[in-house]
Amino acid sequence: MKIEKLKNIDLLLLDVDGVLTDGGIIFNDNGHQTKVFNSKDGFGIQLLMKAGVQVGLVTANSSQALRHRCDHLGVSLLFEGVTDKASTLASIAVKTGVEPERTAFVGDDMLDIPMFHRVAVGIAVCDAHEAALAAADLVTKAEGGHGAVREVCDAILKAKGLWEKTLTELS
Repeated sequence: MKIEKLKNIDLLLLDVDGVLTDGGIIFNDNGHQTKVFNSKDGFGIQLLMKAGVQVGLVTANSSQALRHRCDHLGVSLLFEGVTDKASTLASIAVKTGVEPERTAFVGDDMLDIPMFHRVAVGIAVCDAHEAALAAADLVTKAEGGHGAVREVCDAILKAKGLWEKTLTELS
């Protein structure tokens, strides 16, 4: 991943299914939805937020499991049930104070392509739909739900010159 494109990013927006998860959705016998999240992705999100980069989620779906994950990570910027994801950018800019020119978005499917075109850096996970891969500025080495978000978080920290400081603070 060419991290120099990420040096001016002050807000990272993420799709959920296929990005923070591997795309699988489990329904139990009662019809309750369960999702599996990668702890490394979560730690990357927490490191990024601690370094001053805001993180938000924009997803077409809605689930209690996702809201629990956001609460656990301290992510308060959550837009659920949004199929026209790019339409949220104006309200996100107002809430965060960060313009799309300083925003990156990670997605995996065709619904994410309009967002790729409206932010500074559109990032596809490597197992994304071929149309999303073609539209993205950057592609991760890791698959969605398997460290792709952590890869992006680490790359942003490195591009912004915050990697060594982050490592030092963990010692």
